[in-house]
Amino acid sequence: MTTLVVVRKNNTLAIAGDSQSTFGDTRLGASYDCAYNKIFAIGDAYMGISGSAAHDLVLQAALKKYKKADFSSRADVFNTFRALHPILKEQFFLKPDEEEDDPYESSQLTALIAAPSGIYGVYSMREVYAFEKFWAIGSGRDYAIGAMYSAWDRCDSAEEIARIGVEAGCQFDINSSLPMTVYTLPLVGEQGE
Repeated sequence: MTTLVVVRKNNTLAIAGDSQSTFGDTRLGASYDCAYNKIFAIGDAYMGISGSAAHDLVLQAALKKYKKADFSSRADVFNTFRALHPILKEQFFLKPDEEEDDPYESSQLTALIAAPSGIYGVYSMREVYAFEKFWAIGSGRDYAIGAMYSAWDRCDSAEEIARIGVEAGCQFDINSSLPMTVYTLPLVGEQGE
């Protein structure tokens, strides 16, 4: 699993993530992994994914094929992931296993996005949330959210708050470890709905 966070403060956005991969009881730390960075650039945005390690390369390749990714607003993020779903199924063999009571076919992934328009979370049923302050995903998310909440009023920097969140996740979650990767970018305009 992982600890991935996004933060929006003082017209700056930050996205940060730990570097550990886990295979059952075996952990793969950054010193053994040539590709430990869990965050990738897509246009002028950054994205981090939680879940299967396969999602990283698959989603990057699918986004390159799609070439119309738009993270300008919550609705645009939704439409991007809606359009990606058939590509993931048909060209990358996504198995959208469903629970009997699921309302939609699952994409099997969870992602955080830091885009010039704001910070967003995408969940397996293509639910999209636009966050005002911060959020986290992965197995270390609860620790990260608590730490960022505690740091919010005393820190002025989105990057500093993001670092605190990932550090907390890495301190207490067995599936997360340092070093971390952090990217920042300016917020352009108002948060996109």
